[in-house]
Amino acid sequence: MWNNVKAKVMGLKILHGFCNYCTQRHASVGVWVKRTPEKHRRCGQVPGKTRLFATRNYLSTEPPWRVLFFGTDDFAVESLKLLSASRDSNDRVVESLEVVTLSNDVPVKKFADQSKLPVHIWPLGDLQGRFDVGVVVSFGCLLREGLINQFPCGILNVHPSLLPRWRGPAPVFHTILHGDTITGVSVMQIRPKRFDVGPILHQEIYQVPDNFTADQLGATLATKGAQLLIDTLRTLPERITNRREQAQDGATLAPKISTSMSWIVWEEQTCVQIDRLFRAIASRIPLRTIWMGKTIKLLEFSGKCNISLSGRGRRPVPGSMSYQKESNTLAVCCKDGWVGFKAVMLKKRLSAADFYNGYLHQSFQNRSGPPKQECLFHSNRDRSELHSAGEKNSLTQLHAVH
Repeated sequence: MWNNVKAKVMGLKILHGFCNYCTQRHASVGVWVKRTPEKHRRCGQVPGKTRLFATRNYLSTEPPWRVLFFGTDDFAVESLKLLSASRDSNDRVVESLEVVTLSNDVPVKKFADQSKLPVHIWPLGDLQGRFDVGVVVSFGCLLREGLINQFPCGILNVHPSLLPRWRGPAPVFHTILHGDTITGVSVMQIRPKRFDVGPILHQEIYQVPDNFTADQLGATLATKGAQLLIDTLRTLPERITNRREQAQDGATLAPKISTSMSWIVWEEQTCVQIDRLFRAIASRIPLRTIWMGKTIKLLEFSGKCNISLSGRGRRPVPGSMSYQKESNTLAVCCKDGWVGFKAVMLKKRLSAADFYNGYLHQSFQNRSGPPKQECLFHSNRDRSELHSAGEKNSLTQLHAVH
């Protein structure tokens, strides 16, 4: 119908609206005609005097946008919340919002259901003409080129790092693990076949507070990333025009965290490194070591301990334990000092006092000569070598990227 009367409405601004004869959303050219048109293409109705409607297959030049959101976890929910709220705000950036997720049991799906947003379960079918822009936040799947091309403004991604640093699925964890003092959020355009390599539309720097955990940093960057996304959508055509390719230098990879990372190597890791490791992964994977041939989990890290060893006559072996009664702390010797833990998990959770009284007290009282096995934690060399191999593999992947 639009093609048949194209000359009569050429130059008129196309308006957003809903069809008078069906519930599907179409774009309207905003004019009335006094003839009976052919059967309505979308809904099959034959109106008399009607308003013309055409499928929106053009590039919109300003908000509000029709948005399709891809996401799964709590980090993604923060962006989805702001997008949803934007539909009803005075400064409306979003006109319509639908959601794609990977399963029914993820935070994004729960929020979408509560907000009565249309939900699609991955993978998708044809979307041609239904959306202006896609938004991906913590989705975890590569998007094919054919899907990306169905969005006139492309697909945006909110990523919690200053790309190209920490490309990959776990940038927040690696920011803490490697002691970065500066990080941020990036909004980029997605490119097919590879993660986190597209042009940057917007970035914001954030200074990492001392002693921040990965959970704390993730929550902060989720909020900042959501606001940065709205700011980007508000001026999207300008941002696309001024986009910049990522630098080739400074790219690093952020692979998923794994259990192999949680094994402490007392002979090699410093107090600072163990502190960073705990803050990076311990909320999801407890730190581990070997005691008397068994795996023991180390809980409630209390930081570096000041241990006086006067009168003992020898330098302690890494993995040596010392119970600090005043602070109820189990101190363990590492490469350059002592670190403390308030609790452990053996068969069950034990406070440092309970572990000492139940398993260590007699050995400590009778200790002479070399430390007894009961008083030592051992590094799991097989596990640590696996972790080292994983780091080497990450470096190999990084070279392959370039």
